[in-house]
Amino acid sequence: MSTYSDEHKKYLKKLRKEKVIVFIFRILIISMFLIAWELLSDYKIINSFTSSSPIKATKTIVELFRDGSLIKHIGVTLYEVLISFFIASIVGIITAIILWSNKIISKIIDPYLTILNSLPKVALGPLIIIWVGASTNSIIFMALLINTFITIINIYNSFISTDKNYIILLKSLKASKFKILTKVVIPSNYLNIISALKINISMSLIGLLPPVGENYYFNKYCSKY
Repeated sequence: MSTYSDEHKKYLKKLRKEKVIVFIFRILIISMFLIAWELLSDYKIINSFTSSSPIKATKTIVELFRDGSLIKHIGVTLYEVLISFFIASIVGIITAIILWSNKIISKIIDPYLTILNSLPKVALGPLIIIWVGASTNSIIFMALLINTFITIINIYNSFISTDKNYIILLKSLKASKFKILTKVVIPSNYLNIISALKINISMSLIGLLPPVGENYYFNKYCSKY
């Protein structure tokens, strides 16, 4: 015998219906996009040389998988993404904690963080190759330049936006900064930290993909010369 009331059953049914509708429309949107892309390419409305087409892209993926290069390059990219993601996350969280715990340091460092975050880091690619060398290290360094500062800024802004009433309450109880950090600030910002980490990993990909693509085509077409 069911323990759910009729109202609860209707609510669950509504949730399932919403999930189905969302799933169907997601599939429809991506399907319509792929079909439109293929048709525009077939009828020469867009330049298939620069924009390719779904069928050509699929054939290329299959060819790369067969010769083993697809798995190799995916593995290299994942390695670089994870390394840059974890380094930037650790540095970002630790730096945000330091800035939150010391207002003088935060006032000194804050304008520099803003300036460094606004730099056109992708344009620094040639200089990074000269500084670090044309290797995996330069690619990871590029990703770190892109994602570290934005991670620090996002997490620090979340920390300073914590409800002041909770902090005042703990201060009135003679709580230390460490207690305030671990009992209020971090627990209150779990979702904000996760959002910052999501942005971090997307920024890591932005930093990695241009050099990876450049390195791939250089090795494929130019190394034999």
